Amino acid sequence: MATIVSVVLRVLLAFLTAGLVYSVIHGSWGDLNVCVTDESATSSATAHSFTPESGAQVDSVPRYCAESPSAHLRLLNELGELPSTLLLISGLALLHQLLQGAAKDGVYTARTASRLRLLGWWLLAGSLAVAIIEGNARAALLAALAKGEDFTAGAWLDLWAPPYLAVLTGLGLLTFARITRAGTSMREDLEGVV
Repeated sequence: MATIVSVVLRVLLAFLTAGLVYSVIHGSWGDLNVCVTDESATSSATAHSFTPESGAQVDSVPRYCAESPSAHLRLLNELGELPSTLLLISGLALLHQLLQGAAKDGVYTARTASRLRLLGWWLLAGSLAVAIIEGNARAALLAALAKGEDFTAGAWLDLWAPPYLAVLTGLGLLTFARITRAGTSMREDLEGVV
């Protein structure tokens, strides 16, 4: 089972890394379409082709796109997307290292507990950092593309998506690291008795 998971993680990691390298080499990191959606603003003015059923209403959410984006706008656009991909690739690499080490050394070892703790902290701190970076980039891009929008803390909070699941998963991994560390101590005590 561990071999299958290891192979799947390797393939996924290679696929994501190859996709990232391909997009950088072929210049698609600077998308021709630089767009941002202002999810904090809605309007009931919609196109006539959207007709809701009775008792329902259609809202529109503005999406701003640059006609010929500058390098600055392309960089802001990439900062709104790239950190998540980098966190995913690095998290998968750490998970792969953890699983290979646990299969080789055993689950209840200090090294496995250390790797589990590293993955937990990486996911916890990394997901918060990624959410902050991407929220700031989207807020700055919106301020650059929309009249009347400023790059403020309020604009950032409107576009920030707290990574609840990643934070809870990171906290869970840190808890399991403590459990593994305690299991390691108990195993060492039992080996000393026997």
